[in-house]
Amino acid sequence: MRTLTTVLGRAGRDPEMRYTPAGKAVTNLSVAADVGFGTNKKTVWFRVTFWEKLAEVVNQYVGKGDTVYIEGELVPDENGGPRIWTKQDGTPSASFELNAQTFRFTGGKKESYPPASPDIGDGDNMPF
Repeated sequence: MRTLTTVLGRAGRDPEMRYTPAGKAVTNLSVAADVGFGTNKKTVWFRVTFWEKLAEVVNQYVGKGDTVYIEGELVPDENGGPRIWTKQDGTPSASFELNAQTFRFTGGKKESYPPASPDIGDGDNMPF
């Protein structure tokens, strides 16, 4: 069963790109999404993985603090859920891993975006 998820949030740091031994580009990005309002507002963190051409585009054009829209498949840990741990202050925390399929620029340094369509992913929407 696939769990598709949509995330609108901010890049928590600059993307990190590497290549697999087979030569495929892989970019990792931490994205923070706010849930709730006022005193009930919490931040949920997503570890997002981008592959191949999408990985290269995200690495080139996204920076810390940029607002991004991502659609992808939620990847459970070995227990079937999010990665859960206890923070130094004793409060519980969790993060979620997402394999990105679609990416859209929604804010940030627009002058640095590629001149093609802002929708990237899903193969059919690739501007290249």
